[in-house]
Amino acid sequence: MKLLLDENLSPRLVDLLSDVYPGSEHLHAVGLGGATDDEVWVYARDHGFTIVSKDSDFADISVLRGAPPKVIWARLGNGTTASVEFLLRNSEAVVRRFLDGPETCLMLGRR
Repeated sequence: MKLLLDENLSPRLVDLLSDVYPGSEHLHAVGLGGATDDEVWVYARDHGFTIVSKDSDFADISVLRGAPPKVIWARLGNGTTASVEFLLRNSEAVVRRFLDGPETCLMLGRR
Protein backbone atom coordinates (compact mmCIF):
# COMPACT_ATOMS: atom_id res chain seq x y z
CA MET A 1 0.00 0.00 0.00
CA LYS A 2 2.27 2.72 -1.27
CA LEU A 3 0.92 6.20 -0.77
CA LEU A 4 2.12 9.29 -2.58
CA LEU A 5 1.50 12.23 -0.25
CA ASP A 6 0.53 15.53 -1.84
CA GLU A 7 2.30 18.81 -1.09
CA ASN A 8 -0.48 19.84 1.29
CA LEU A 9 0.55 17.02 3.65
CA SER A 10 3.59 16.91 5.87
CA PRO A 11 6.60 14.92 4.62
CA ARG A 12 6.90 13.61 8.21
CA LEU A 13 3.88 11.37 7.53
CA VAL A 14 6.05 9.04 5.46
CA ASP A 15 8.04 8.04 8.55
CA LEU A 16 5.09 8.25 10.92
CA LEU A 17 3.07 5.80 8.80
CA SER A 18 5.89 3.56 7.53
CA ASP A 19 4.70 0.62 9.63
CA VAL A 20 1.22 0.76 8.07
CA TYR A 21 1.99 2.05 4.56
CA PRO A 22 5.53 0.89 3.70
CA GLY A 23 7.06 2.26 0.51
CA SER A 24 5.12 5.52 0.72
CA GLU A 25 6.70 8.77 -0.44
CA HIS A 26 6.09 12.51 -0.33
CA LEU A 27 6.02 14.52 -3.57
CA HIS A 28 9.11 16.46 -2.57
CA ALA A 29 11.14 13.29 -1.93
CA VAL A 30 10.54 12.06 -5.48
CA GLY A 31 11.35 15.40 -7.11
CA LEU A 32 7.77 16.50 -7.73
CA GLY A 33 7.64 19.60 -5.55
CA GLY A 34 5.70 22.19 -7.54
CA ALA A 35 4.66 19.65 -10.17
CA THR A 36 1.34 19.93 -11.97
CA ASP A 37 -1.51 17.62 -11.06
CA ASP A 38 -1.02 15.86 -14.40
CA GLU A 39 2.66 15.20 -13.64
CA VAL A 40 1.77 13.83 -10.20
CA TRP A 41 -0.98 11.66 -11.70
CA VAL A 42 1.36 10.13 -14.29
CA TYR A 43 4.09 9.51 -11.72
CA ALA A 44 1.67 7.81 -9.31
CA ARG A 45 0.21 5.70 -12.11
CA ASP A 46 3.59 4.65 -13.49
CA HIS A 47 5.06 3.83 -10.07
CA GLY A 48 2.12 2.07 -8.41
CA PHE A 49 1.21 4.73 -5.87
CA THR A 50 -2.15 5.78 -4.43
CA ILE A 51 -2.37 9.58 -4.22
CA VAL A 52 -3.35 11.09 -0.85
CA SER A 53 -4.41 14.73 -0.77
CA LYS A 54 -6.41 17.15 1.36
CA ASP A 55 -7.63 18.90 -1.80
CA SER A 56 -10.46 17.78 -4.05
CA ASP A 57 -8.38 18.19 -7.25
CA PHE A 58 -7.24 14.58 -7.50
CA ALA A 59 -10.68 13.30 -6.50
CA ASP A 60 -12.13 15.29 -9.41
CA ILE A 61 -9.49 13.95 -11.80
CA SER A 62 -10.22 10.38 -10.69
CA VAL A 63 -13.87 10.79 -11.72
CA LEU A 64 -12.78 11.84 -15.21
CA ARG A 65 -9.87 9.45 -15.76
CA GLY A 66 -10.59 6.48 -13.55
CA ALA A 67 -7.81 4.41 -12.04
CA PRO A 68 -4.94 3.86 -11.83
CA PRO A 69 -3.89 5.62 -9.75
CA LYS A 70 -6.46 5.53 -7.02
CA VAL A 71 -7.01 8.59 -4.82
CA ILE A 72 -7.59 9.04 -1.10
CA TRP A 73 -9.14 12.39 -0.29
CA ALA A 74 -8.37 13.23 3.36
CA ARG A 75 -11.15 15.65 4.16
CA LEU A 76 -9.76 17.30 7.26
CA GLY A 77 -9.62 20.94 6.34
CA ASN A 78 -6.65 22.50 8.11
CA GLY A 79 -6.13 19.46 10.32
CA THR A 80 -2.79 18.83 11.95
CA THR A 81 -0.22 16.25 10.88
CA ALA A 82 -1.29 14.22 13.92
CA SER A 83 -4.92 14.26 12.75
CA VAL A 84 -3.91 13.06 9.27
CA GLU A 85 -1.75 10.32 10.79
CA PHE A 86 -4.64 9.26 13.05
CA LEU A 87 -7.07 9.20 10.12
CA LEU A 88 -4.84 7.14 7.82
CA ARG A 89 -3.63 4.80 10.55
CA ASN A 90 -7.13 4.07 11.81
CA SER A 91 -8.50 3.65 8.29
CA GLU A 92 -6.01 0.97 7.26
CA ALA A 93 -8.67 -1.74 6.82
CA VAL A 94 -10.90 0.62 4.84
CA VAL A 95 -7.96 1.62 2.64
CA ARG A 96 -7.09 -2.05 1.99
CA ARG A 97 -10.66 -2.81 0.89
CA PHE A 98 -10.68 0.31 -1.28
CA LEU A 99 -7.44 -0.65 -3.01
CA ASP A 100 -8.81 -4.13 -3.73
CA GLY A 101 -12.14 -2.82 -5.04
CA PRO A 102 -13.34 -1.04 -8.19
CA GLU A 103 -13.71 2.47 -6.74
CA THR A 104 -11.32 5.18 -7.89
CA CYS A 105 -11.60 7.60 -4.95
CA LEU A 106 -11.94 7.10 -1.21
CA MET A 107 -13.11 10.01 0.92
CA LEU A 108 -11.93 9.88 4.53
CA GLY A 109 -12.75 12.33 7.28
CA ARG A 110 -15.57 14.85 7.31
CA ARG A 111 -18.40 14.30 4.87
